[in-house]
Amino acid sequence: MKNKLQIDMPSELIGIGKLEPFEGAFTKLKKGWMEEETVPPPVKAKMPHSNKVCDSLRDAIIRSNPKDGMTVSFHHHLRGGDNLVFEAIKILAELGIKDITLAASSLTTAHDPILPYFKDGTITQIYASGIRGELGKALAQGVMPKPFVIHSHGGRVRSVHTGKIKIDLAILAASSSDIEGNATGAHGPSAFGSMGYAAIDSWYAKQVIVVTDNIVDYPCVPQSVTQNYIDYVVKVDSIGDPSKIAGGTTRITKAPMDLQIARLAAQVIEHSGELEDGFSFQVGAGGASLAVAKYIRKIMKQRTIKGSFILGGVTSYGVDMLNEGLFRSIFDVQSFDAAVSTSLMDNPYHIEIPAGLYANPFNCGCMTNKLDIVVLGALEIDTNFNVNVITGSEGYVRGASGGHSDTASGANLTVVVCPSFRGRIPIVKEKVHTIVTPGESIDVLVTERGICVNPQRKELKQNLEKAGIVTKDIVDLAKEVELITGKAKPIEILDRIVGVVEYRDGTVIDVIHQVKE
Repeated sequence: MKNKLQIDMPSELIGIGKLEPFEGAFTKLKKGWMEEETVPPPVKAKMPHSNKVCDSLRDAIIRSNPKDGMTVSFHHHLRGGDNLVFEAIKILAELGIKDITLAASSLTTAHDPILPYFKDGTITQIYASGIRGELGKALAQGVMPKPFVIHSHGGRVRSVHTGKIKIDLAILAASSSDIEGNATGAHGPSAFGSMGYAAIDSWYAKQVIVVTDNIVDYPCVPQSVTQNYIDYVVKVDSIGDPSKIAGGTTRITKAPMDLQIARLAAQVIEHSGELEDGFSFQVGAGGASLAVAKYIRKIMKQRTIKGSFILGGVTSYGVDMLNEGLFRSIFDVQSFDAAVSTSLMDNPYHIEIPAGLYANPFNCGCMTNKLDIVVLGALEIDTNFNVNVITGSEGYVRGASGGHSDTASGANLTVVVCPSFRGRIPIVKEKVHTIVTPGESIDVLVTERGICVNPQRKELKQNLEKAGIVTKDIVDLAKEVELITGKAKPIEILDRIVGVVEYRDGTVIDVIHQVKE
């Protein structure tokens, strides 16, 4: 069968089950989400004055009664400093547990050491919002027997609520915890900020282990996860490498081309009609995205504009804008650098939120639905404005869906910033390798070679033209890029489907085929 974007896919896939084709960004929601099945959290109980503290992570895992075929989840707030995933999987492998489904909120190059456990049958399936490094390469090469599933941050919460992901054991790192499992990432020697992606795991997993390197007196405050959901608490020497978890301040790019793209994007935003008092804003943590924030900050001061809130992954630059009074609040689902944790602790208007409130499409008020402006990146974008942020030019999995489709669908103005080509590889092209975010959700593309407005946004184009901003047809831009780089060679793939890309509503927007070596 084909979905709305003419992507071929089977009606059913071994290891996943029936596939529901993508029909449009809001088609499924308009049909009525009340019919979507949901599952309740597990019932739990502890006897009075029982002790949750275990001698070791191994002891806690044994007490959780692990079994073949189980689903184990982790959060990725430790980023490049995470060593908990490897330690936990190593213990499960030593216990002889096989056929594990790994349901991490995202996987990075820090998780490359678990690759041998893909090859020996310990891990046979993955659900994640992103996969990078050697893991992503191996998955594209077909290392696992079952297809992996890429979902958005909001889509992950939906999958847990609806029972598509049934978590048997959640192992959650915290920078501080008390003996009952009230825990936070906001303080402690390994502080990493918000635990927004861990909340759904703590609520729905059959067993939950909190792992910390900093036990504090009861009660731990603030409480990112609370004791009524926690089964066991483990004190370890270190949850990870603090220098890689939150090493200083995320920096704005100094690359001239990226700065030029950022300037153009800021001009687009300024004259879009959305940059007004009370607007809400989200940018990524990349250097180019932060540069956009830098220019918006300057414009806001010049025009004495005060925004409502900053959303999403939060950097120290966003904290500075909050402290300067440019925004009234921050809603923080993930903190990207060391300066953010202090703000989360000290400022009541810096608010930690769970991923469901951030982006789950199946609730009455996810924050992405209140976004006015979001700035996003792209690995590829095609002439229909469809965006790829998951597979690279060689077909390997090397990126993350993250909140890309979540924020693009909700924002009044979705701006994609990227170079038109990298090296000799075209970024703007006729067809992307993998679609993560549909073009109907993208309003404008900003590159160093021109600005392209989605034809659906005629009013936006008129606003920009009134301001003297020249726009370009995206088809013409793609042709211009092809003249520079040459026509990109198609990635050679096999018939076997090794991965599925879900849209945020659970429908399948694309499939990933095994790369031919």
